[in-house]
Amino acid sequence: MARRGRAGSVDAGGPTGPYRRGRPENRESALTTHALVVIDMLNTYLHEDADQLVPSVGTALPGIVDLLGRARKAGVPVVYANDNFGRWRSHHGQILDMALSGRHPELVEPVRPDDDSLFVVKARHSVFYETPLEYLLRSLDVDALVLTGQVTEQCVLYSALDAHIRHFDVTIPRDAVAHIHGDLAEAALRMVERNMGGRIVDAADIPW
Repeated sequence: MARRGRAGSVDAGGPTGPYRRGRPENRESALTTHALVVIDMLNTYLHEDADQLVPSVGTALPGIVDLLGRARKAGVPVVYANDNFGRWRSHHGQILDMALSGRHPELVEPVRPDDDSLFVVKARHSVFYETPLEYLLRSLDVDALVLTGQVTEQCVLYSALDAHIRHFDVTIPRDAVAHIHGDLAEAALRMVERNMGGRIVDAADIPW
């Protein structure tokens, strides 16, 4: 059974609760259950695009911190999906320590996972690719995702597409995601809105 606490990763047995494949198209009077997915915010900023990324992360950080605070207060599940920097023996605590020891700990400390946060380690762009995230979300009866973090035109975009084809509703707060290339980020958000039916809003408009 999966356990929550200390930024708990998903155990091999998986989380408890019903696992539902996909969302029925005719769910009458069903309440939407959200989760906040924080993508790659535990970053060492040692990669080649970091200098281009950092200013945008600084701009997005207040919106991300606000969303985290309100989600936690409202009891909305918070799931961190983070790259493991190619270190396959690492766990969430080590990933956090590496990020805090990187070039910009001031961008990491405000968004560090709390004791109730859930954690999924990813190795590719999408938060769903070869991870237990879908299983985790289904077990929590989540059917709508708010995606925040970095990078808008890369991991956020691919994660939104994978969420869409799995029948999750997708919302992206435009002021709580960070980009490397502004023009590509704008195009990515337009694609999410037009091609996937996603909602592009301001962080303050997320109703938690």
